Amino acid sequence: MSKKTIIFGMPRIGLTIVLGIEGFSVFALYTIGYQLTPFLVGLALCFGYISIAVFSFLFGWISDSKYTRWGRRKPYIIIFAPILGLSFIFLMMPSLILPNLNNKVVLFIWLLIWEIIFKASYGVTTPYQAWLTEQFDVNERPKVSQIQNIFNLLGTLIHWSFIFLILTQVFDQISVTPDILPFYFVTPICIFGILCITLLYLNAFLMPIEPRVEIKSTLIEIFKVSVKNKNFMKVNLIIGLSSIAWAIILTQMLPFLELVLNLGFSEYLLILVIEFVCMIVFLDIWKRVILKFGKKQTFLYIFILAVLILPITLLGLIPLNNFLAVGMIYMIGIGASLAGWYLLPAVIFADLAELDEKTTGELKAGTYTGLPSIFLNIFQALGVFLLGALNELPEIRVGTLSYSIGLIIWGPICSLILLISWYYTRKYLTLDYD
Repeated sequence: MSKKTIIFGMPRIGLTIVLGIEGFSVFALYTIGYQLTPFLVGLALCFGYISIAVFSFLFGWISDSKYTRWGRRKPYIIIFAPILGLSFIFLMMPSLILPNLNNKVVLFIWLLIWEIIFKASYGVTTPYQAWLTEQFDVNERPKVSQIQNIFNLLGTLIHWSFIFLILTQVFDQISVTPDILPFYFVTPICIFGILCITLLYLNAFLMPIEPRVEIKSTLIEIFKVSVKNKNFMKVNLIIGLSSIAWAIILTQMLPFLELVLNLGFSEYLLILVIEFVCMIVFLDIWKRVILKFGKKQTFLYIFILAVLILPITLLGLIPLNNFLAVGMIYMIGIGASLAGWYLLPAVIFADLAELDEKTTGELKAGTYTGLPSIFLNIFQALGVFLLGALNELPEIRVGTLSYSIGLIIWGPICSLILLISWYYTRKYLTLDYD
């Protein structure tokens, strides 16, 4: 494990924390805590995904095209890291500025603005991730990606600990007194925002400058070449399509655990431990599967695992005395699937960028990292918009609990989407190259 690998991977701690908390909890925080309607929250998140779709591509193309004495990637990390950290803090705590959170129109506008700024500045991860292609060869990338995912796991442990053990305990308090936030909620949020900025800055100053490679193609020419790459476009389509499901899964996970399974503190603690161990184990398992069976077969296994586990949400139709067992099975299956999903796409697009270099003579790592984000995030925008609409469906009563039927049927819907993705991948994609 080289020093450069560690330096490259360490920002993933802060990035995973802030994006994880935003992705897993903002929908629940604003619907359950701040009492904004699911449709409005879903709409704001939708625009957030559209903003990252645009800015991830722009950051990728501009950083490919403009070489400075700091290299291509570092200036963007230095400029946008503080915007990312600060927008996260304002997104999570509107009461820092807003005098009246009972005004839902103002609260929606606040959420919309800071969600767009947060997601747009998160686009800085495009020039950052482009280093995977530029500074590591094809044989190093699975190992480097695994190191990144170890840092992701540490960030995941931290943000899940915060979500399951702290945030879930303050929903009721926030819903009653949204202007008064407990210190054990405020302090971690501020620390996470500052940590994200700090680690990105360390990365920017300690990573070597990538080699200078001239790229003479214009934006339109690059786009045309990329679009003509049929396999590249097929990969984008399938990752985009499946992202409708993954966006719903990540966003709906906490409301499902909180409102349908109605878990308590000790149950969240147990699920947290099991989920973290599951992620560690399956990261190693998926890496071994890639080496033995290849990337395509591994992708198929990931899809089919998620397809089989997601219909478990239908058990929310049955009144049970305790849903802990359901929650454990659900989180193990989702954790195993997500471990593979987090590992593969970065490696796949790095390989495609290198293949393109052999054809065109230009290494457009930023473009091949940024262009897929257009497809990915537009489909994710569709996913969270659909989620907001689903959660506006009429409520049903199950035992002593009542919740929207959307909190039940989202599992089979996502399962169907991923089944279509599995079929398309199996029939049309090429992910392994000699």
